[in-house]
Amino acid sequence: MAVSQHNLESTAGDPLGVPVGGRPRAAHWLAQIGLFCMPALVLTIPINLLPYALLLLVSTAMVPGLLWQARRMDVEPIKILSWLMLAVLVMGIVSVVQFEQGLRDVDNRSRFLVIPWIALWVCALRPDMRWLWRGALAGLLGTFLLSALQVYQGAPRAELSTNAIVLADIVMMLMVLAVFCRPSRRWSLVIVGMAAGCGTIILTGSRGVFAALLALLVVLALSLRWRTGVARLSVLAGMLAIGATLLLSVPELRHQVRLSELHSDVQRMEQGDSDSSAGARVERLQVAWETFLDHPLTGVGIGHFDTAMKRVPVCRENPQEIRCHLRHAHNDLAEWAATQGVPGVLLLAVYGVPLWVFVRLHRRSGRSTFRGPAAAGVMVVVSYILCGLTQSMFAHQMTASFYVTIVGLLTGLSIVEGARHRAENAP
Repeated sequence: MAVSQHNLESTAGDPLGVPVGGRPRAAHWLAQIGLFCMPALVLTIPINLLPYALLLLVSTAMVPGLLWQARRMDVEPIKILSWLMLAVLVMGIVSVVQFEQGLRDVDNRSRFLVIPWIALWVCALRPDMRWLWRGALAGLLGTFLLSALQVYQGAPRAELSTNAIVLADIVMMLMVLAVFCRPSRRWSLVIVGMAAGCGTIILTGSRGVFAALLALLVVLALSLRWRTGVARLSVLAGMLAIGATLLLSVPELRHQVRLSELHSDVQRMEQGDSDSSAGARVERLQVAWETFLDHPLTGVGIGHFDTAMKRVPVCRENPQEIRCHLRHAHNDLAEWAATQGVPGVLLLAVYGVPLWVFVRLHRRSGRSTFRGPAAAGVMVVVSYILCGLTQSMFAHQMTASFYVTIVGLLTGLSIVEGARHRAENAP
């Protein structure tokens, strides 16, 4: 009876506005704080997503009936993502059982369970998307300051509480949120956030994020309502030319981004030496392909790419070789194919399905420009795909947790935005 009273109380006002009533309103504000904390704290504190998770849990426990009602707002996207969640979990469990591994190896995949929960949570409590944008800006600025301090104190690369590559990847996602979740007339703050994000990426020395950064800049230039498309692309080309000139001509920047190291890696690969950053990545791609051909149906077991590396002579002769124990393939498709075979290749759906959902939600959002939660969702997925060319994104707790969390949040925000648009245009 108490739950139904809260439900009636919370829907007495605008059904798409802020929930009314004491407990629903308190849960709504906890949700807004959580929306801010998720991007603001993910990199700036060692416990990253724990504050957000606690707010999610507490606010859900306050009004569980509202979440159950929210499933009626737009059931199709949540249903599709729920089927994806089940498929990912089943495939992971099958691999674990088949190779008699511990459940720890499927831990990162189990995080997909929260996607429908988070989407319903947003639909029920309807937090303002501006809090997500503010959190992204706070996260970018805080991360840059902490990274600059770490490098100033003598660290060769900014890593904070994770590693340099993961740090650069998550910063890239915060930049996407800062750009596409922006309110109107906030360009000055967006530019500050972008500058802070680019500065952090340079301090990490990570090069694998550059493709996603270029995609972000191109889509941003094309989506702006400023003169002609040619003029926008010309401005973008000028900005990229200036950035490239600075990176190539300033020794400190060239050293920090490790461009000289990349040239050396290529020369060593030409001589047959794979013991370098770039060489090890190419070697792992070759190992993944050969492993897939040998075990096309099952792979070598989820989370056990190091087993596949034993086919490399140096890894058999010298088991202590560092590049033989990196735990994953540094490429999503290579990792999944080598460890799970053909079913692993089907894991491309973890990107394809959310991308399709966000494209559909954007078309129904009523927006005439490429902006808003669905547009941000499209670019987050595209950025994960591009970063996944040089990194196994689901082999790390932080990138896996961030992906499922942001997909759930942006799906919920997109559903609410679309429902509001349809309500405003109803006869």
